[in-house]
Amino acid sequence: MNAKSEMVQQQEGDEVAQDVNLDVILDVPVTLSMEVGRTRIPIRNLLQLNQGSVVELDRAAGEPLDVFVNGTLVAHGEVVVVNEKFGIRITDVVSPAERIRKLK
Repeated sequence: MNAKSEMVQQQEGDEVAQDVNLDVILDVPVTLSMEVGRTRIPIRNLLQLNQGSVVELDRAAGEPLDVFVNGTLVAHGEVVVVNEKFGIRITDVVSPAERIRKLK
């Protein structure tokens, strides 16, 4: 395939992408989750956890939370309280290129 035919195919692909009606997927539910941090502990220690136990995480206090959509990191944010409920303020959105890079 030569460069000219590749360019024509790319232009046709761009036109198809522009013609896609996103209304079809706008009501599809996704799982949104926020992660404060992670840790690995042996099962022995897990079984010893009880009320009042403290589990140290891999993140320092004040660091941004990770925001995942269906298990994929999409943003970072900070905890806020709104009407006595916890929420998250998005502080940084992960670029699509970065999301794809992390999948590999």
